[in-house]
Amino acid sequence: MATKAKAADDAELLTIDGHEVRVSHPAKLYFSRETQLTKLDLVRYYLSVAPGALQGISDRPIVLKRFVNGACLADGTQPEPFYQKRAPDPKTLPSFLRTVTLSFPSGRTAEELVVDNAAGLAWIVNLGCIELHPHPVRSADLDHPDELRIDLDPQPGVPWEDVRRVALEVNAVLTELNLRAFPKTSGSRGIHINVRIHPRWTFTEVRRAALALARAVERRAPTLATSKWWKEERHGVFLDYNQNAKDRTTASAYSVRPLPDARVSAPLAWDEVPTANPADFTVLTMPARFAAIGDPHATMDADPCGLEPLLDLAARDESEGLGDAPWPPHFAKQTGEGKRVQPSKAKAPAKSFEDQLGEGFGAKRFRKRATVANPAQTAGPSSEIPPTGSAAIQAAASTEIQAAANSAPATEPAPTARHIPAWAEGPGQDLDGQKRAESPTHPASKKSPGTKRAPTKRTPKHPLVTIAQSPDKELALQGLARWKEKHPEAAAHLAEDDILIDRMRGNSTIWYRIRLNLRHVPEADRPAQTTPDPDEDPTRAWRESQQ
Repeated sequence: MATKAKAADDAELLTIDGHEVRVSHPAKLYFSRETQLTKLDLVRYYLSVAPGALQGISDRPIVLKRFVNGACLADGTQPEPFYQKRAPDPKTLPSFLRTVTLSFPSGRTAEELVVDNAAGLAWIVNLGCIELHPHPVRSADLDHPDELRIDLDPQPGVPWEDVRRVALEVNAVLTELNLRAFPKTSGSRGIHINVRIHPRWTFTEVRRAALALARAVERRAPTLATSKWWKEERHGVFLDYNQNAKDRTTASAYSVRPLPDARVSAPLAWDEVPTANPADFTVLTMPARFAAIGDPHATMDADPCGLEPLLDLAARDESEGLGDAPWPPHFAKQTGEGKRVQPSKAKAPAKSFEDQLGEGFGAKRFRKRATVANPAQTAGPSSEIPPTGSAAIQAAASTEIQAAANSAPATEPAPTARHIPAWAEGPGQDLDGQKRAESPTHPASKKSPGTKRAPTKRTPKHPLVTIAQSPDKELALQGLARWKEKHPEAAAHLAEDDILIDRMRGNSTIWYRIRLNLRHVPEADRPAQTTPDPDEDPTRAWRESQQ
């Protein structure tokens, strides 16, 4: 039960279960585009659904995602939040809040807040935390998650119906493996599916299980689902297995999302998924739903599951040659992980000597030399099938030797095979003092020791261009609009999923990069890469200092 009183400085003082919580600037607008919601309105919303909201965050360290300047305003602005991992000064924390020491993949540690009650929930909302971002661990064991998280992330242009179909496919796979799953809308365009598990496995093992699940769903619904990490390779609905890596969080149940209609992340029963519409669940509608049906996820903790079936699936994938998939960029390179590079920037693998022989590279070289030595021998059609590979090299070499012997003066000895350079021989003289010709791997002209080899140009797999990057998403989108005006013919060929809007995160900065995949644009009409407009990468100075 919450009661309120007026503070001397116009703040609201709420008494919640015997604890006093001060709400500063209660009339401050957080939503004013399609609906009007103040800070106090948001506090009241969370108190109305507190048992459900606490189900997802209680006894867990939580990242504070603070919208201190509002969330979705009438003037069209979308103020950027900032992430605060470290709890405020413990001396200033009220008695109903506590902290735990959490370690990060970088090796650093921080005291993170733990919210266990409705008063603590109201206290963090007063800080501007309209989204709740708990870690998937309990405070007593910070190294072993008790929650497997499946984040269904639809790519641009994917309809909501496809997201629901993939969610049902995920549930079918989990049910076959005797794992009980709980779905909820993300509050945006996707669906989150959580599985309560025993805290026996490490973050790496839980992520491995999530990757196996993503690949299993992809095999069953290849046109709808994808497990591909790189955006340029994705289609349909991406199953983001990396949300299970350490230090990653997702918005928990009942979180308010910064959209014009103030949607929330709504827990669902599985029979609601086929007809659920995320627009139906908002700050204004959820309290009545909660009062009527309670929390659909109230029994989640009652029957935790084991990960053995998914880990067995992962072992089978690995035995069939499916190795680890890319990790998030701020993680150290992991054992078994392939190259962590975008496919469009990856170098083509070097061809082996045998591959080059199989393509006729060596044979072509020796045939050409044999033809020069004895053009009459190769004139006219032949009924014989020419040799290939190493046999062609030997045959061509014999032809060249015989041609040289026929044309050489009688006083000179016939040349031997020693005079024909082996593939790896360098130029110079052989044992008889004869000058050797240069071979492909040892040209006669060598670079000086101090000369650096020119870098090999990468061959992109996808025609990507970066057109804008800025800490302000609106400015980046304005750059996209200018690019389309400048290149209307190319813009007409772009599909929705050809526009890649990347939300980049540094240690203390967030910025947006917009790239275009020109795969549908005729090659002759593809605009070249130019300086992005705007070109505001906050990490550029740091990266240049590291070179």
